[in-house]
Amino acid sequence: MNAPTPIELVCPAGGLPALKAAVDNGANCVYAGFKDDTNARNFTGLNFDENSLKEGIRYAHDRGVKVLIALNTYPQTENWPRWTAAVDRAADYGVDAIILADPGLMAYAQRAHPNLRLHLSVQGSATNYEAINFYHERFGIQRAVLPRVLSLAQVEQVIANTPVEIEVFGFGGLCVMVEGRCALSAYATGTSPNCNGACSPGKAVRWEQTPQGLETRLNGILIDRYAEGERTGYPTICKGRFEVDEETYYAIEEPASLNTLEFLPELVRMGIRAIKIEGRQRSPAYVAQVTKIWREAIDNCLRDPGQFAPKASWMAELNKVSEGQSYTLGAYNRPWK
Repeated sequence: MNAPTPIELVCPAGGLPALKAAVDNGANCVYAGFKDDTNARNFTGLNFDENSLKEGIRYAHDRGVKVLIALNTYPQTENWPRWTAAVDRAADYGVDAIILADPGLMAYAQRAHPNLRLHLSVQGSATNYEAINFYHERFGIQRAVLPRVLSLAQVEQVIANTPVEIEVFGFGGLCVMVEGRCALSAYATGTSPNCNGACSPGKAVRWEQTPQGLETRLNGILIDRYAEGERTGYPTICKGRFEVDEETYYAIEEPASLNTLEFLPELVRMGIRAIKIEGRQRSPAYVAQVTKIWREAIDNCLRDPGQFAPKASWMAELNKVSEGQSYTLGAYNRPWK
């Protein structure tokens, strides 16, 4: 019997402390972004300038860990040179791959830096092997991150019909939109997350203590109201509570994190090449905790997939850092099919 294919653990780095936490706790790869709108986590206080990125790359490479740079927003005609300059910077710094969504930027990267490894971002929304093979044949994409809308059977079909390495999300926040293309946030704020990199941009967010409780608004729209002592979340429309037929509840999506630990043996069997942890906007402590648990789980599963079962302690610790302190299997599990 052949040994299971090694699976890379790809972990988030919203800054240098988080990068080091991921590296120190067992990540095979870290993914990061520049301090601008060329990446889909364009928030104040996140991401890397030149000095911190060079230090992060040195720290990771000294320990055998790869660094991936997300350039996964969509440039426009008037700002195209900034995105191509970001590709050039990433290549000059010696990153191991760049994660792209825009086909024009893929063409530029392939032409200007033919030895630079290219990954297809989840923002590219390639949900079938024909699309992935197109990106591979036309732009040399070597890995694709699948959107979180496919069942396990659909994931397996993709893997069986493409030479491209497949990466899937294993843990972290979910989005009801087409992988970050948030029409709700764009409608409410006039700023497109897919072009500017921020769903619910900070300049549009307001918090106010009222007699009814702590209220949070996005560009004036009431998103949620919290009772005293209730755990608060960052205000996104999809995860707000709204009044529908005189009842107030999570009308669009309940805050819960994806957690696929129980599917690890299936993912190993299928030949998944990498598992991604969401959360560049989360703290270094989150990164350390989640990375450590997933490293142990993957190693245990690869040693003996047939006997693998998630430890109760792993699930309890992951629930502590999950949105809403609960988790879901997402689209991977469709019991009616």
